[in-house]
Amino acid sequence: MIRHIVMWKLTDEAKNSNLQGFVADLQSKFKALIGLVDGLMEIELGLTYEASDYPLVLCCKFTSKEALEGYQVHPAHLAIKDCIKKNTSARIAADYEA
Repeated sequence: MIRHIVMWKLTDEAKNSNLQGFVADLQSKFKALIGLVDGLMEIELGLTYEASDYPLVLCCKFTSKEALEGYQVHPAHLAIKDCIKKNTSARIAADYEA
């Protein structure tokens, strides 16, 4: 099993806009990937409850490294990624075998 964790720093514009609506929309889009992306077992997105430079957090669970690689190039994931890039200024990611 592979875990994929991503944290993003939000732009000032994103912080000052309808942040809860933005996150809810992303949550819906990410949840729609279950059953669409082979090997994607779980996916969660949320905001940290404590102040953080990287408050937007994504946690995914995949059946294999190959499933993660397929997710990374899947058109539905790439569309979400474009939306996130417009509202974030930095990204940290880690993948590990669990």
